[in-house]
Amino acid sequence: MNIENVQKITRLNPENIPSPVGNYSHITVIPKNSNLFTFSGQIGIDNQGGIPQAINDQVYYTFINIERLLKHQHLTPDNVIKVNIWATEEIDWDFLDKKWEELFGRIYPSMTVAYVKGLGLKELKIEIEIWAAQPEEIK
Repeated sequence: MNIENVQKITRLNPENIPSPVGNYSHITVIPKNSNLFTFSGQIGIDNQGGIPQAINDQVYYTFINIERLLKHQHLTPDNVIKVNIWATEEIDWDFLDKKWEELFGRIYPSMTVAYVKGLGLKELKIEIEIWAAQPEEIK
């Protein structure tokens, strides 16, 4: 694929609304004819099926699992267009932001965060869902 001939995903923060309160973009524009990928919510589970007790350990494994999913589909973090985060306890934003920037750099996808009473398993404290798009090559 010729990278110069690929349409780009665009991220915007319009000046007529307040700046984002975190590391995200208000708007993500997906080029026409892009392939859209939806991924199940990822959890902080290790390769042996263990779920650590601490939320930061779960965040750590969740980001590893997200990166592996992207690689499996030949995508990069730049292809991520939307992130939904659900947590059952207070997020350590310093830790999560560090992992976030290690994965996404400073090109942030759109994001929603919600605190919920529970997730699919009682030991889960965080779940992160991503959406991604692969723009079509321009011919």
